[in-house]
Amino acid sequence: MKYLIHGACGRMGRVVQRVIREKLPDTDLILVDPMAKEDDVYTAISDYKGKADCIIDFSHHSAAPALTAWAMAHKVPLVIATTGQTEEELACIRRASEQVPVLLASNFSLGIVVLTALAKQAAKAFPEADIEIVETHHNRKLDVPSGTALTLAKAVQSVRPGSRLVIGRHENGKREPTDIGVHSLRMGNIVGVHEIHICTDTQTLTLRHEAHDRALFAEGALTAAQWVVTMEPGLYDMQSILNGILQ
Repeated sequence: MKYLIHGACGRMGRVVQRVIREKLPDTDLILVDPMAKEDDVYTAISDYKGKADCIIDFSHHSAAPALTAWAMAHKVPLVIATTGQTEEELACIRRASEQVPVLLASNFSLGIVVLTALAKQAAKAFPEADIEIVETHHNRKLDVPSGTALTLAKAVQSVRPGSRLVIGRHENGKREPTDIGVHSLRMGNIVGVHEIHICTDTQTLTLRHEAHDRALFAEGALTAAQWVVTMEPGLYDMQSILNGILQ
């Protein structure tokens, strides 16, 4: 296999490189990063004229147009691990998925996929409960709330018709029964913690996932890459992989 790592010089890009080289030492890596200063790293994906079996993208959501154009032109499956895409960028991803298999996820932890499924079940089991989602990350994280927190919130919302997302409840006033609160904490070097609190007047159920090492996401992205290369064109997510495991 030959993997093209897009965003190779970023924090996660370097972790992906390390994980692949440890687990698959004979694997060829093509490294691309717009901020690269190393001679062996391309600064634009269009500069690479060779072949690749799969692209793993840990760069920035704004790279979607160039990334998907290259993937379509070279018929290469694509794993996208960025969040915060605009509607225009999502449209690029959807167009690419008509020609090549694309796996798009806000979090590459299988544990988060299980957490999302459990959150939907719990929200459905306690239709009158107040639900609050709290995510905690390191103090350098840019997006607020995290893409994973939004994914969890939307999963809960899908079984709560008429509910509304409330991002960071800062204004005065009581909580509305239809609210699904999403709160963000930024501190220290915390890799990632996501909690879902389902609370009634008589009991509280808390679902929690904690990432201990960023290698978790790199391992998940590698699993996703190995899976997506076997698929037909389409837009997939980590739930697709879990469904295959549970079958």
